[in-house]
Amino acid sequence: MELSHPADMLRYRLLFGTLMTILLAGLVLFDGWLDGSLTASTADNCPVQATLLMALLAVTLSLGGIELSRLAAGRGLAVLNPVTTIGLVLVGTAWYWPQLLQISQGMYLLSVLAFVLAAMFLQQHLQLGNDGVLANCGVSCFSLLYLGLLGAFVLGIRIDEGPWAILMFIFVVKCSDIGAYTLGKLFGKHKLAPRVSPKKTWEGLAGAIVAAMVVSIAFALVLGIMQVWVAPIFGACMAVIGQLSDLAESMLKRDAQQKDSSNRVPGFGGILDVIDSLLLAAPVAYAFFGRTA
Repeated sequence: MELSHPADMLRYRLLFGTLMTILLAGLVLFDGWLDGSLTASTADNCPVQATLLMALLAVTLSLGGIELSRLAAGRGLAVLNPVTTIGLVLVGTAWYWPQLLQISQGMYLLSVLAFVLAAMFLQQHLQLGNDGVLANCGVSCFSLLYLGLLGAFVLGIRIDEGPWAILMFIFVVKCSDIGAYTLGKLFGKHKLAPRVSPKKTWEGLAGAIVAAMVVSIAFALVLGIMQVWVAPIFGACMAVIGQLSDLAESMLKRDAQQKDSSNRVPGFGGILDVIDSLLLAAPVAYAFFGRTA
């Protein structure tokens, strides 16, 4: 669906953004209720947590991987699928499977990375021979790390810190996106990174920081996830890193000469356009929750 009019874009962003937020929050809370992590103590939890979120993350990363493959194709690069898609899903769910296999995340992740890398070389040899080995394997490994490894920390926050922590992380980052979009539209005059994203402004970044700080403080006050004085620091960090993560995906689209990664989500573009701000922010948030627990 093509949305050329600004009013249509804003309307669809609000509609689909609200629907996605409600559905995601409902899924996370229901998932937490199923495995006992929503209200029970850690000792009483089901040994296998976040099954529904794991499934959602696997589908999201798969679709994101397909979009990234199309961006790469725009530059004459071939992501080695289906090996790369399967690999990024296995890497992206690295916090889930060790619960079943009774091994450490490190052992699981190293084993998966080794086998996937070997499978990439095999697929390259069988399909393309010696043509473009460095380019194809390089972009495939980038996809594995960019989507799989960074995305894995989303599930890590959920499993290690609980459902309320992952909701706080997602709400803070996505509300910072809303703050950036709103203040950028209303007051934006000074370009933040004109060569990468001409519409992003310093005023928008300020809006992102303010929105993220307010949401962080609200979560801290209501749920006690972290100390109130720490919450605005967390919010500001998530806003800045989230905007940098958004710019990183914009660089990929610029290089591929694409406005959006796809048109799957009306008002947003593609799956990558929806999750981009979460990717670089997720490992920082995971470290932040671990330090403030």
